[in-house]
Amino acid sequence: MRVIARLYTCFCCCLLVASCPSVLAQQPMQVAIAQRTDTNYIKTYDSLITTRFFFSRKYTSILLQGPGKLANLKYRPNSTLNMGVGATYRWFTLNLAYGFPFLNPERGRGKTKYLDLQSHIYTRNWTIDFFGQFYKGYYLNPKGLGHADPGSYYLRPDLGISLFGLAVYKLRNGKMFSYRAALLQSEWQKKSAGTLLYGGEIYAGSVSGDSALVPNTLSVDYPQRDIWRVRFLEFGPGAGYAYTLVVKKHFFITGAATLNMDFGISREFKNEQRSDKLTISPNFIYRAVAGYNSNDWNLNFSLVGNTILVRGASSKNDYRFSTGNYRFTLAKRILPYGRFKRQLKLFDPKE
Repeated sequence: MRVIARLYTCFCCCLLVASCPSVLAQQPMQVAIAQRTDTNYIKTYDSLITTRFFFSRKYTSILLQGPGKLANLKYRPNSTLNMGVGATYRWFTLNLAYGFPFLNPERGRGKTKYLDLQSHIYTRNWTIDFFGQFYKGYYLNPKGLGHADPGSYYLRPDLGISLFGLAVYKLRNGKMFSYRAALLQSEWQKKSAGTLLYGGEIYAGSVSGDSALVPNTLSVDYPQRDIWRVRFLEFGPGAGYAYTLVVKKHFFITGAATLNMDFGISREFKNEQRSDKLTISPNFIYRAVAGYNSNDWNLNFSLVGNTILVRGASSKNDYRFSTGNYRFTLAKRILPYGRFKRQLKLFDPKE
């Protein structure tokens, strides 16, 4: 198993290096976005700057599945609600946000320290999702579960999650269907259209605490008792479908989902013992957007997330890792001019 541990460490390092540049620029590649589109379905705005104001919250949580009718143990981070601004011009997107204190009052959920590197790249025919998350400090939901006081959350400041991933999918009908209209606001989907998706993914991750993941007051009922760390590595192919429903040309609902069948290995740490298990797990990536689009404005609410199922040797119940980013966005497209327009030639496609 030393080989697996080394592969896990190498993969984590490579994904971290690949993900870091994407924090500043989510689309750092030279692509002709407007190439090969059906203009009856998609209108592009490559010559305009799409500016946006938004509220967003990212999260990475874990659920320990309870046996039978017992409650699932849902550990959630106290991540911040962020307010930010951003812009998209051609292939380049930059978003900056901050969790201001007035947006995040104290609610007894403890403190979470985290670095969440999510980057979602949308070209004409491909989607590329990077994940690099580091979280420490969780609370158990709902209130009272695992706690002597039914009005308080059970807090785990020692509990930490690390997660790395890469998912790449090809769009079969990129000529008529646009992810960028819904999620980057730099295009306009004028008619309803959909597309098949196919590709693959790879993930590596871990969850650990200073003590067992299951609270002492509940440990007698859960087969995962005494497990204090779980590591995993999973990879495999997947397929799915994406569709945008357009109503009266301006209102739209976009939904997309992919199902992956991943091969993987997990390792549970119990006291000084280690147990490994080979698994085949169904994992999901999903996107949902609803809003209004026009020549000048875009208003929408979006959710991008994924679910990773990990099964250990201790029981038939899963460890369910969930990551996501939900956002409310108001976007306005503007025409650059003068000296600023000349400076933007840096992002124009090379001839």
